[in-house]
Amino acid sequence: MNYIVAPSILSADFKNLGAQVREVADAGAAYIHIDVMDGSFVPSISFGMPVIQSIRPCTAAVFDVHMMVQDPGRYIEAMKKAGADIITVHAEACTHLDRVVNQIKEVGCKAGAALNPATPVQALDCILDQLDMVLIMTVNPGFGGQKFIPYTWIKSGL
Repeated sequence: MNYIVAPSILSADFKNLGAQVREVADAGAAYIHIDVMDGSFVPSISFGMPVIQSIRPCTAAVFDVHMMVQDPGRYIEAMKKAGADIITVHAEACTHLDRVVNQIKEVGCKAGAALNPATPVQALDCILDQLDMVLIMTVNPGFGGQKFIPYTWIKSGL
Protein backbone atom coordinates (compact mmCIF):
# COMPACT_ATOMS: atom_id res chain seq x y z
CA MET A 1 0.00 0.00 0.00
CA ASN A 2 1.23 3.48 -0.85
CA TYR A 3 0.50 6.39 1.49
CA ILE A 4 0.59 9.99 0.29
CA VAL A 5 -0.09 13.10 2.33
CA ALA A 6 -2.17 15.55 0.29
CA PRO A 7 -2.62 18.92 2.04
CA SER A 8 -6.13 20.30 1.56
CA ILE A 9 -6.70 23.82 0.30
CA LEU A 10 -9.95 23.90 2.29
CA SER A 11 -7.97 25.27 5.22
CA ALA A 12 -6.08 27.85 3.14
CA ASP A 13 -6.43 31.61 3.33
CA PHE A 14 -8.46 32.13 0.15
CA LYS A 15 -7.17 35.64 -0.47
CA ASN A 16 -3.67 34.09 -0.72
CA LEU A 17 -4.66 30.78 -2.29
CA GLY A 18 -2.18 30.74 -5.16
CA ALA A 19 0.75 31.63 -2.91
CA GLN A 20 -0.25 29.03 -0.33
CA VAL A 21 -0.58 26.30 -2.96
CA ARG A 22 2.91 27.20 -4.18
CA GLU A 23 4.23 27.21 -0.61
CA VAL A 24 3.03 23.69 0.27
CA ALA A 25 4.22 22.33 -3.08
CA ASP A 26 7.65 23.95 -2.58
CA ALA A 27 7.75 22.38 0.90
CA GLY A 28 7.47 18.94 -0.70
CA ALA A 29 3.76 18.19 -1.10
CA ALA A 30 3.44 16.08 -4.24
CA TYR A 31 -0.37 16.23 -4.12
CA ILE A 32 -2.79 19.07 -3.41
CA HIS A 33 -6.21 17.91 -2.15
CA ILE A 34 -9.11 20.00 -3.44
CA ASP A 35 -12.50 19.52 -1.80
CA VAL A 36 -15.35 20.41 -4.16
CA MET A 37 -18.73 20.69 -2.37
CA ASP A 38 -22.08 21.47 -3.97
CA GLY A 39 -24.48 22.24 -1.10
CA SER A 40 -26.59 19.24 -2.15
CA PHE A 41 -24.61 16.03 -1.50
CA VAL A 42 -23.07 17.85 1.46
CA PRO A 43 -24.45 20.95 3.19
CA SER A 44 -21.47 23.20 2.44
CA ILE A 45 -20.43 24.86 -0.80
CA SER A 46 -16.73 25.27 -1.50
CA PHE A 47 -15.27 25.98 -4.93
CA GLY A 48 -15.27 24.47 -8.38
CA MET A 49 -13.67 24.60 -11.77
CA PRO A 50 -12.82 28.34 -11.93
CA VAL A 51 -10.81 28.16 -8.69
CA ILE A 52 -9.03 24.97 -9.76
CA GLN A 53 -8.21 26.50 -13.13
CA SER A 54 -6.87 29.67 -11.49
CA ILE A 55 -4.44 27.80 -9.20
CA ARG A 56 -3.33 25.19 -11.75
CA PRO A 57 -0.48 27.42 -13.03
CA CYS A 58 0.87 27.79 -9.46
CA THR A 59 2.31 24.28 -9.26
CA ALA A 60 3.03 21.05 -11.10
CA ALA A 61 1.81 19.08 -8.04
CA VAL A 62 -0.90 16.49 -8.60
CA PHE A 63 -4.37 17.97 -8.14
CA ASP A 64 -6.37 15.43 -6.17
CA VAL A 65 -9.97 16.62 -6.66
CA HIS A 66 -12.43 15.21 -4.13
CA MET A 67 -15.92 15.72 -5.52
CA MET A 68 -18.50 15.86 -2.73
CA VAL A 69 -21.27 16.54 -5.23
CA GLN A 70 -24.49 14.86 -6.26
CA ASP A 71 -24.25 13.14 -9.66
CA PRO A 72 -20.54 13.90 -10.21
CA GLY A 73 -20.53 12.43 -13.71
CA ARG A 74 -21.91 15.74 -14.96
CA TYR A 75 -18.63 17.48 -14.13
CA ILE A 76 -15.87 15.01 -15.02
CA GLU A 77 -14.79 16.56 -18.32
CA ALA A 78 -14.93 20.09 -16.88
CA MET A 79 -12.80 19.03 -13.89
CA LYS A 80 -10.19 17.58 -16.22
CA LYS A 81 -10.13 20.77 -18.28
CA ALA A 82 -9.75 22.82 -15.10
CA GLY A 83 -6.63 20.88 -14.13
CA ALA A 84 -7.61 17.77 -12.14
CA ASP A 85 -5.20 14.84 -12.22
CA ILE A 86 -7.10 12.52 -9.88
CA ILE A 87 -10.88 12.70 -9.54
CA THR A 88 -12.44 11.03 -6.51
CA VAL A 89 -16.21 10.61 -6.37
CA HIS A 90 -18.41 9.35 -3.55
CA ALA A 91 -19.92 5.94 -4.15
CA GLU A 92 -23.05 7.24 -2.38
CA ALA A 93 -23.40 10.13 -4.88
CA CYS A 94 -23.29 7.98 -8.02
CA THR A 95 -26.27 6.14 -9.40
CA HIS A 96 -23.84 4.19 -11.59
CA LEU A 97 -20.38 4.24 -10.00
CA ASP A 98 -18.89 2.03 -12.72
CA ARG A 99 -20.01 4.49 -15.41
CA VAL A 100 -18.52 7.47 -13.58
CA VAL A 101 -15.20 5.68 -12.98
CA ASN A 102 -15.06 4.91 -16.71
CA GLN A 103 -15.78 8.57 -17.52
CA ILE A 104 -12.86 9.61 -15.31
CA LYS A 105 -10.50 7.17 -17.03
CA GLU A 106 -11.72 8.21 -20.49
CA VAL A 107 -10.71 11.84 -19.91
CA GLY A 108 -7.23 10.72 -18.83
CA CYS A 109 -7.46 11.15 -15.06
CA LYS A 110 -6.83 8.66 -12.31
CA ALA A 111 -10.03 7.51 -10.61
CA GLY A 112 -10.79 7.37 -6.92
CA ALA A 113 -13.84 6.42 -4.91
CA ALA A 114 -14.69 7.82 -1.49
CA LEU A 115 -16.79 6.14 1.17
CA ASN A 116 -18.69 7.94 3.90
CA PRO A 117 -17.94 6.69 7.43
CA ALA A 118 -21.04 4.45 7.67
CA THR A 119 -20.70 2.96 4.17
CA PRO A 120 -19.18 -0.54 4.23
CA VAL A 121 -16.02 -1.10 2.20
CA GLN A 122 -17.82 -3.94 0.43
CA ALA A 123 -19.64 -1.26 -1.58
CA LEU A 124 -16.47 -1.11 -3.71
CA ASP A 125 -15.91 -4.86 -4.18
CA CYS A 126 -17.02 -4.94 -7.83
CA ILE A 127 -15.12 -1.81 -8.85
CA LEU A 128 -11.97 -1.97 -6.72
CA ASP A 129 -9.74 -3.26 -9.53
CA GLN A 130 -10.66 -0.22 -11.65
CA LEU A 131 -9.72 2.34 -8.98
CA ASP A 132 -6.40 4.10 -8.53
CA MET A 133 -7.31 5.32 -5.06
CA VAL A 134 -9.83 4.77 -2.28
CA LEU A 135 -10.63 7.55 0.18
CA ILE A 136 -12.13 6.30 3.42
CA MET A 137 -13.73 9.29 5.09
CA THR A 138 -12.89 9.58 8.78
CA VAL A 139 -15.46 12.35 9.27
CA ASN A 140 -18.85 12.94 7.70
CA PRO A 141 -18.22 14.88 4.49
CA GLY A 142 -19.05 18.54 4.15
CA PHE A 143 -17.26 20.45 6.90
CA GLY A 144 -13.62 20.94 7.84
CA GLY A 145 -12.37 20.64 11.41
CA GLN A 146 -14.60 17.77 12.53
CA LYS A 147 -13.78 15.22 15.20
CA PHE A 148 -12.26 11.95 13.94
CA ILE A 149 -14.73 9.00 13.93
CA PRO A 150 -12.80 6.12 15.56
CA TYR A 151 -14.56 3.17 13.87
CA THR A 152 -13.37 4.41 10.46
CA TRP A 153 -9.81 3.37 11.30
CA ILE A 154 -10.87 -0.28 11.24
CA LYS A 155 -12.16 0.10 7.67
CA SER A 156 -8.67 1.03 6.43
CA GLY A 157 -7.34 -2.43 7.26
CA LEU A 158 -4.36 -1.00 9.16
